[in-house]
Amino acid sequence: MKLIRTQDAVGHVLCHDMTQIIPGVSKGPRFRKGHIVTPEDIPVLLSMGKENLYVWEMQPGMLHENEAAERLCALCLNDGMQRSEAREGKIELTADRDGVFLVDSDRLIAVNSVDEVMIATIHGGTAVHRGDKLCGTRVIPLVIEEETLRRAEAAAGGRPLLELRPYRLRRAAVITTGSEVYKGLIPDSFTPVVQNKLQQFGIEMCCHLTVDDGMDHLLEALDKVRATDAELILCTGGMSVDPDDNTPGAIRRSGADIVTYGAPVLPGAMFLLGYYPDGRPVCGLPGCVMYARTTVFDLVLPRLAAGVRLTKRDFVTMGEGGLCLGCQPCTYPHCPFGK
Repeated sequence: MKLIRTQDAVGHVLCHDMTQIIPGVSKGPRFRKGHIVTPEDIPVLLSMGKENLYVWEMQPGMLHENEAAERLCALCLNDGMQRSEAREGKIELTADRDGVFLVDSDRLIAVNSVDEVMIATIHGGTAVHRGDKLCGTRVIPLVIEEETLRRAEAAAGGRPLLELRPYRLRRAAVITTGSEVYKGLIPDSFTPVVQNKLQQFGIEMCCHLTVDDGMDHLLEALDKVRATDAELILCTGGMSVDPDDNTPGAIRRSGADIVTYGAPVLPGAMFLLGYYPDGRPVCGLPGCVMYARTTVFDLVLPRLAAGVRLTKRDFVTMGEGGLCLGCQPCTYPHCPFGK
């Protein structure tokens, strides 16, 4: 930066806030740090007693922080998002619809590994509502070499780092397992919990069957619900390693390709996810979904509702942050669980 006469400052970038005092009226910053001085600003600055200014020199190959923020914003902006105006070198993105927020973590890390640039987001896989804040972008200095932005753009790989995928599943089938429920010895406390969680994402329970724990009966029930227009199939109970818990085996024998049986998440370690050849997901829900307020199912359901196909890696990475602390009162999703 350098000190120059105010009359010579047009086109230069201010290095600090400039406070204007109007006695009896106001006192506050009239020009913010990073402001590019215009011809119209000169009389105002002189009236504030500013005969000289500390400025950054804008030279070829350098970008102002607002222009650089625009370039970073372009790496993130995608359908279903709204952006703010550039202000003091920062641009924020908010959700323009409900959906699940997705982040290409590896490419985001690559961009943030470039010195003097930053993109901060909420955690990928989060269910968001319209108006929720998604990310903020800015560069660190007031002016930055354009070559630095080019490196960040190359690291981003030519497509948006972020995605806001709307919920698209509308119908789910639920199979309640357990001889004690099937015989009416105890009430079905599991299905209402699952139904309520589905409704939060606009999914209705279009089919519900209750069966005992026999393998043949489970397979028959799976065949029946697969013949319906259900887009998601959920099996409740029978997910442990006890000899009479046949749900995982039945799902496998019914033709599903198992992504995972088990997840590094508590509560919810015995969770199962598979996909049928037609792409429909099938889940085995452990008993904790019935009594614990927040489980692995809450981490997975938003992505399933948006039609995101989950992989083994998606579950492996849940281990860090996958321990629910059981706080009272529960503040999920505004807590560390799943993040």
